[in-house]
Order: sequence, then C-alpha cells, then structure tokens
Amino acid sequence: MNKRILSGMRPTGSLHLGHLAGALENWINLQEEYECFFMVADWHALMGEYENPENIASFGLDNVVDWLAAGIDPKKSTIFIQSEVPEHLELQMIFSCFTPLGLLERCPTYKEQLREVKTRDLHTYGFLGYPVLQAADILLYKAGAVPVGEDQLPHLELTREIGRRFNLLYKTEVFSDPKAILTKHPRLLGLDNRKMSKSYNNAINLSDSEEVVVKKVSSMITDPKRIKLSDKGHPDVCNVFSYYEIFDPEKKKDVRDWCENAKIGCTECKKKLSAGILERLKPIYQRRKEFLQDKAVIRKILDDGREKAAAVAACTMREVKKAMGL
Repeated sequence: MNKRILSGMRPTGSLHLGHLAGALENWINLQEEYECFFMVADWHALMGEYENPENIASFGLDNVVDWLAAGIDPKKSTIFIQSEVPEHLELQMIFSCFTPLGLLERCPTYKEQLREVKTRDLHTYGFLGYPVLQAADILLYKAGAVPVGEDQLPHLELTREIGRRFNLLYKTEVFSDPKAILTKHPRLLGLDNRKMSKSYNNAINLSDSEEVVVKKVSSMITDPKRIKLSDKGHPDVCNVFSYYEIFDPEKKKDVRDWCENAKIGCTECKKKLSAGILERLKPIYQRRKEFLQDKAVIRKILDDGREKAAAVAACTMREVKKAMGL
C-alpha cells in the first residue's frame, strides 16, 4: 500500500465535537505517517445545498481554520478546496460513463438520506452520483488509504469497483484498491441522543464560546432511568458518560463510580464534563483566534495546497487519457 491518503469534509456548517473526535484527531495522527491530502469538499456540499449555496465558501474557510487550530499542519499536509482543482469533475464525468445505475441506487447512504432528509429535494442526478465524485476524489490522487467511519465502507467499496472497472475496460493498471483506515471513535451522538447534526441543532461547535458550551452540556439527555438523586445510574446507556470516554477519559473510572453508586447527581456530573471539554478545547480556542487575526495566511495555505493537488491531479489525468486513447 502506498503512503498517501485523501480525505475531506463538506462545508455545510460549523465543525463540532463529532468532527473533532471522529475525523480531525485521526487526521492529525495520520499526517505523522502518511502523505496527506485534505480537501474542502465544496462540490459535495453543493449536491445537497444547491438551493442555498451562498454560505458554502465562508463555511469552507471557517472549517479550514478549525482544521489548523486542531492541529493539521500545512507543512506536513496538503490542504485545498475541491472546486479549485477541475480534474475532480473531469474524472467524475469519465467514471459516470460506465458506472451502473444499480450500484448507485443500492448505496446505503443514498437511501438513508432520501429517507431521512425532508428539508431538501435530493431526488437529483447530482446527488445520485455523489459516490462517483467521491471515487474520483480518491482515485485522482491514487490514495493508498482513506480514513473512514464504518458507515462509509460501502462508499469505499464502490470506489474500488469503479477503479477496477476502469482498469478492466481500458486494459490498464492506472488505479489500485484504496484501503480503509477506520476512525478510532464510533459516531458521537448529539445532545439529544440523535445523530449529531447542525440540522438538529444538537451539536457543540468548536467555535462555541465557553458560556455556550456550558449551556449546551447542561441540556444533555442523561440516563432516563435515573429520576432521583438517590437512584443508581447506568453509565453505559448515558450519553454524558460517552463524552467523558472521549473528552475527559482520566475521569472515566470516577464518573462510573459516581453514577452507579449515586454519589453525585446528573447536574453536577454535567458541570464536571463541561470543565473537561473546555480544557480540551482551550488550545484550539487560542490557535483559532490567532489564525482569524490574519486570514491572508489561510488563503496562502490554500493556494499552496491547490498547486500541490493540481500537480498530482494533472499527472493522473494524463495517465487516464492515455489509457483511453484520448
């Protein structure tokens, strides 16, 4: 396996603790071992936000600030905006010519989004082709591995299938199968025990003030079976405990004791969790403030990233067109 990875995030809103635990911390560790390409996936964002695209660009810049504040190092990783490298759409178009509709219609994420999202019309040609663009993103950089959550494994397998079809169709070996690097933490639930999402207004954002973090944590749903202070709790079914496991693990043993033996109430437990989360976010707050003071630095990082990404993309497209006889 080659040591290059490609990953990205859709700029559809502010980044939250779920992004930090599920992707960003993984990215930070991977950049010590791999050649990393991290992209602002604005074309992917447009597929769902096409009716109101005016905030995509500003969200993208804000997301990059959070990446940098969390620890993504532009000296170690290539950071770029997807739409600034036109080869993404060029390769998607080629792949779409031979990708069977059945593969896309059976994609679990596609079916889930059609079922769950009621605020936007996703019955579109673009949204159906979401996995084809994702395959183009990955294969354009010949990524040997892709950091994903378990729910994204079907997408990665579809990417492999598209790469294999290209190789078979044009009797070449341009693309190889990218491997999965599973994220360390499972999906973090939102404050209301549902999937963490800006659509549900149930997330703690990396840009939230200390006061907002405390307020949001205080609203978290706890163990439904613990009604009175004297009732013994069940930490393994409590969302608050799952946050301790990720953001303040040194207290995990104590929290279990407090809960199972009714030593403190849920309100006090959430206050302690707030303190742990804020301590974890303190260096991110500081670095975020520094980057926001000079946005020209952000633009320079993205311009440099675009140049590096474009060079790799152009090389791949030359191979693709040669294999096809174009």
